[in-house]
Amino acid sequence: MVEIGPWLAAYRHAVLAEFGARVRFIGIQGSYARGEAGEGSDIDAVLILDRLTPHDLRRYRALAAGLPHARLLCGFVAGAAELAAWDRADRLSFYFDTRPVYGTLDALLDAPTADDAARAVSLGACGLYHACCHGLLHGLDEPALRALCKQARFVLQAAQFAAGGRYAASLLELDARAAGREKEICALIRRAAQGQALAPERDAEALLCWAQELIVRYAPRAAAPSGGPG
Repeated sequence: MVEIGPWLAAYRHAVLAEFGARVRFIGIQGSYARGEAGEGSDIDAVLILDRLTPHDLRRYRALAAGLPHARLLCGFVAGAAELAAWDRADRLSFYFDTRPVYGTLDALLDAPTADDAARAVSLGACGLYHACCHGLLHGLDEPALRALCKQARFVLQAAQFAAGGRYAASLLELDARAAGREKEICALIRRAAQGQALAPERDAEALLCWAQELIVRYAPRAAAPSGGPG
């Protein structure tokens, strides 16, 4: 497994040497940010520049190729203006799951609200519902189901934030705050994350039924204006 502290120090040094004062933010997200990384886990690095051009991406690609464990590097690269204009629901998990290494996200983004989270639940549940239906009709293998479980994790995080105003980054926190069907979904997400055996049809049915509930529960709130009824 990668020693993420020294790796991030090398990454930060290389990025600042290449882009200098144009760097607005450097961070880490995903399993390394949550302390859940294992052998072969991706390194989800985040780089936000003052602006982003195709030439910047070519420079970044060359820079990344010279780093240790370059094959594991993925993550998110953007310009500050695009990030600020990003759909607020879509950036909910980005805001909470990204650990700063250089700069702060609060200098670039407003903090997410419960309404942002409700929209994230609605959109995520609709996508999950569609994918489960497709898989149950046309076939679903374990790798595809693991991808759905990863998607379900984001939906559950958004649902818990929308309901209680607190974001659970780790599986332990998610499970501690789960109630009812969420406990079953948490257990499924954990099995998928830990590489345990899954039952594609049975587990996809569980995700489908949960998504159905969320779509109906969050549709009115997600459709309402941010300030509520006039």
